[in-house]
Amino acid sequence: MSFSISSDVDAQKVATITLAGELDSLSSREFQSAIEHVAAENPKELVLRVEDLSFMSSAGLRVLIFSKQKMGTNLPIFMVKPQSAIVDTLEKTGLQHSVNIVDEYPA
Repeated sequence: MSFSISSDVDAQKVATITLAGELDSLSSREFQSAIEHVAAENPKELVLRVEDLSFMSSAGLRVLIFSKQKMGTNLPIFMVKPQSAIVDTLEKTGLQHSVNIVDEYPA
């Protein structure tokens, strides 16, 4: 499956990035660009809609870490409906403690 991404920051300063397909070393560049784009808006929350994301490589994990560095460690990050493979990857690296895994947003 090919990779697709879209991003938006709403009037309440909630940044939403929707990811689908496979997040690998090539597509992670697009993810990082989207993070930089929404970070410029100084969001109060970051919502990652990942229901259709089937794979996340270590490069994708690095972008998650980058997002915390870029937007501040206190910025809440919500991952909406990650597939079990994504959750497993987050748990193996300990990054599940850096994000809020939810079934829907807003909760």
